[in-house]
Amino acid sequence: MPRADVQVYQLKITLQEIEPVIWRRLQVKGQVRLDRLHLMIQAAMGWTNSHLHEFLVKGQRYRDLEQMCEDIDDPDMNDEEEFRLAKLVGEGDIFEYTYDFGDCWEHEILVEKLIEPEPGIKCPRCLEGSGACPPEDCGGPWGYEELLEALGDPEHEDYGHYRGWVGEDFNPEMFDVDKANKVLRRV
Repeated sequence: MPRADVQVYQLKITLQEIEPVIWRRLQVKGQVRLDRLHLMIQAAMGWTNSHLHEFLVKGQRYRDLEQMCEDIDDPDMNDEEEFRLAKLVGEGDIFEYTYDFGDCWEHEILVEKLIEPEPGIKCPRCLEGSGACPPEDCGGPWGYEELLEALGDPEHEDYGHYRGWVGEDFNPEMFDVDKANKVLRRV
């Protein structure tokens, strides 16, 4: 059996507290560092990497070095640049990724399976997903729910405000896997 760090990790990333469910299925190399995984999640989900983030894996917290300065005395805090996915989790494990501590976008990440790398297939790649990424700074799951309620009713008092903010093209049910992969290729 090959070492875990050379295998491909298939991850299902699910945004918590949102209905209908917003999720992405990614394949990444086991040797990926957490700081790079953060950028891959940003790309696949549709976030803009405008806020702080944190991984929580088996009770240990991982952040970037600048964020760690705030919690330098925390024994459960680790520099995400020093850790690779394969050293922390295996098939069937679940861990958390939080983005934007103000809006508190919590993502559950399930390691669905470990697979052999396929010749000619590049990672990272997004296989599929569902739902549009919520707009940045919309107030977290509760603010997003309010936004969707207003957008669902053209007579709603805040309809014009929200439609102007998110644009005419925003469709909460839309996910474009090709667009996600195009952004992922730049990571």
